[in-house]
Amino acid sequence: MIDLDALVALRAIAAHGGVGAAAAELGFTPSAVSQQIKRLERQTGVPLLERVGRGVMLTGHGRHLVEAGARLLADLEQVEAGVRRRAGAVAGRIRLSAFSTATRGLVAPVIRRLQDRHPDLEIALTEREPWDSIDLVASGRIDVGIAHSWGDVPLEIPDHVVAVPIARDIADVIVHRTHPLAGRAHVTPHDLLDEGWIATPDGTICRQWLGRMHDGTGRRPRIAHVSTEFDSHLALVRAQLGIALIPRLGRAPLGDELVAVPTRDPEPTRDVLALHRGTMSDSPAVAALIEALREASAPAG
Repeated sequence: MIDLDALVALRAIAAHGGVGAAAAELGFTPSAVSQQIKRLERQTGVPLLERVGRGVMLTGHGRHLVEAGARLLADLEQVEAGVRRRAGAVAGRIRLSAFSTATRGLVAPVIRRLQDRHPDLEIALTEREPWDSIDLVASGRIDVGIAHSWGDVPLEIPDHVVAVPIARDIADVIVHRTHPLAGRAHVTPHDLLDEGWIATPDGTICRQWLGRMHDGTGRRPRIAHVSTEFDSHLALVRAQLGIALIPRLGRAPLGDELVAVPTRDPEPTRDVLALHRGTMSDSPAVAALIEALREASAPAG
């Protein structure tokens, strides 16, 4: 009979492109993963990996086994979730990914509360961009992913992945307190045409939204500086090197030097989503995590 742990190892090699990366993902040594693959080759009687330079790649047999095995592993995942639901057990290990502001403003305190409430539940977090989280959930490498979708910038979510709304977040234009717009009740993109923006890198969802926000103006935003982290954006605005569009979720305190100005026409909003495979819909642990995230993001009152 095929060793399921070895099948998982082969799938990880296919996803990561090498034994070392697969071992890091699974928490094993490369030697242990290699032994699992050798055992799987003995069980199937066919070669599953072939040496290419200093690395390896899957043979045709290996690719077939990964594709066929994906259905088997999905069925087993669904069976396990159903058993835990019948037992009412919030237990096991959830591999969770989230984007940085969700990690700071939402996920970290939720993990602590859940693990205190359910001692047999382990949650392992990794920080990822939304598109990466979708891919990781879809391929089975992550159990739950927290992603966000800005305005009308679409997220392509595979049919076998379920998206559950968690929260709605709003972004403000951040300016220095001495900036002429600091005293305004709100601004529109037409008010910002001559400003230099501090923005996330090209290709990110936040950068795409900044461009979409200017669609009705006939101009593109003028990018003065590029930085991945919103905390760096705040530092650059504080140094009066530009303005920035920064979400409220997970935003660091602005202090006395910075002012958040609401934006209208359009209002920059993003939907925060929890993603999981449909086969995990019956999992009490996944349900408990999603419910805790929704409770934590609900408005007080």
